[in-house]
Amino acid sequence: MPEFESNERRSLFVTTQWSVVLAARDGDGRYAAVAMETLCKTYWRALYAYARRYGLSASDAEDATQAFFERLLEKEYLKSVQPERGPFRAFLQMAFKRFLSKERERESALRRGGEARHLELDFLEAESVCVADTPHLAADEIFEAQWAMTALQAAMASLRAEFRAAEKEGEFNILKTTLSASGDGTSYEKMGAELRLSNGATRIAVHRMRKRFRELFRAEVAQTVASHEDLNEEVRHLVAVLARG
Repeated sequence: MPEFESNERRSLFVTTQWSVVLAARDGDGRYAAVAMETLCKTYWRALYAYARRYGLSASDAEDATQAFFERLLEKEYLKSVQPERGPFRAFLQMAFKRFLSKERERESALRRGGEARHLELDFLEAESVCVADTPHLAADEIFEAQWAMTALQAAMASLRAEFRAAEKEGEFNILKTTLSASGDGTSYEKMGAELRLSNGATRIAVHRMRKRFRELFRAEVAQTVASHEDLNEEVRHLVAVLARG
């Protein structure tokens, strides 16, 4: 095994959140709720988008998402679902599908009141995304597209934070367009002039930023899988989802 791959295994799969959840499923569960809540807060938009395309109104989709998380954050529900040892994406999608199907069969209200535990989620922002999405996509495709975009945005936010911490946010703002598939057509000469770098130094800066962005994207996806093999497969899948969008 190459040394870099061995290092990645050690660094990404010691305490990833989904790994903790899976381990805690049959253990004392002290860390499972925290890990699950963090993952849910990151990726809930994919579920909301699925619920909207599933046919629920905006208010019902909001209630369904919150009610599902209320149940999901209970350890016994996690045990009953028996998730596959694969990506958190697949587990969450299947569990939500079953949840919606059962609620529809019972024709019961999705709203939960009283002492129900609700996560602080920005449903207005999520609804604006749903309104603007591609209408011909099926619910499963909307879910995957939103999931992939969330992972991408999280990696971008981490990259920006690193540049800000190094007091180089201005450099980030200039170079970030090179991370997109098409870029904005800005030449290395123009970027170099803004950065006061030579053409060669600018190319090196772009190369380093792209490399770091890929690392952060993999690290983000690693939080949702339980093994190195799953990571490679999940990254390939999400990249393909982003490409078709």
